[in-house]
Amino acid sequence: MRLRASLAVSLVAWCLVAPDLRAQEPVTPVSTAPVPQTPPQTSFAEWLAAFREEASAKGISDATLDAALTNLTPDPSVVEKDQTQPELTQTLDAYIASRLTPKVLASAAVMIRLQAPLLERVQRVYGVPPGIMIAVWGLESNFGQVMGSRPVIRSLATLAYDGHRQLFRTELLEALMILDQQLVRLEDMKGSWAGAMGQPQFLPSSYRKFAVDFDGDGTANIWTSVDDVFASMANYLQQAGWTAGERWGREVDVPPDGWDAIAARVPLRTTGCRSRKEMTEPRPLSEWRAMHVTFLGGTRPPASKMAASLVRGDHRAFLVYHNYEALLDYNCSNAYAVSVGLLSDIAAAGSH
Repeated sequence: MRLRASLAVSLVAWCLVAPDLRAQEPVTPVSTAPVPQTPPQTSFAEWLAAFREEASAKGISDATLDAALTNLTPDPSVVEKDQTQPELTQTLDAYIASRLTPKVLASAAVMIRLQAPLLERVQRVYGVPPGIMIAVWGLESNFGQVMGSRPVIRSLATLAYDGHRQLFRTELLEALMILDQQLVRLEDMKGSWAGAMGQPQFLPSSYRKFAVDFDGDGTANIWTSVDDVFASMANYLQQAGWTAGERWGREVDVPPDGWDAIAARVPLRTTGCRSRKEMTEPRPLSEWRAMHVTFLGGTRPPASKMAASLVRGDHRAFLVYHNYEALLDYNCSNAYAVSVGLLSDIAAAGSH
């Protein structure tokens, strides 16, 4: 896969603005699957043999299975990383502080200007604004710099065998289908410890559903084609329900005596992933105003018919709209989704 000139320019600017981002891990999608109560009862070799039979029954060729699974061994470090994700271990406020550093904000402001023509073309097709694309790019892979270098098949097989998430067994099958369809070469299929791939950090199933060949070279290359990267992210969000022209949300102020009234009048959600259950049910903005919830910075709220849910951190709170749900679909973590929203606003403001 060749490095596009536009990406090369971006990398030079990135190195000048934020060289310390290289140490960060790429963001990994948070699972909603239950944690098992017991460890695996069979050896990895026995498990892999049974899994191979399942994959073969689903139509994956012996040639692909031989290339991907022969001499495969588990990676113990992967399981440890799965249990210490910052989206699961940090509070919302702490996550924002750790991710939205001054250098990340400066990098986002540089990148949104450098990539402006491409971002505008992608927005015309998918309706996702440049700030959101830059923010997802920045938080997922540090503007394309930290994508992970682990073999995706080994990572997914390790987690599928461990049984910690049923998700990974499905994703391993999806990865083998990608190889079998010759969409990606085995040696190029590298990613994070959880098997998330490329600059958008797509799991294999997301790659098959949402990856886009936006540069027209015949391959949806989310590793080195920045055209394909932005279009693939935007395609994902559009299909998750992103509505062009609407915001994700805004930071708000809640009076100290207002929290009890909110808890009494607006219950938390009861369905969805953990982060969705930490949000309130949606209410019209007029109802939030009646409970003395106000936008920070003197910002005027949109039409009162819009509905919003409240997301609360230790010290900060946010009213979030319909488009926020698309960000949660990308990665179901309030810490992640709020950070994307905030970074997108700052990047967009810096592009003018």
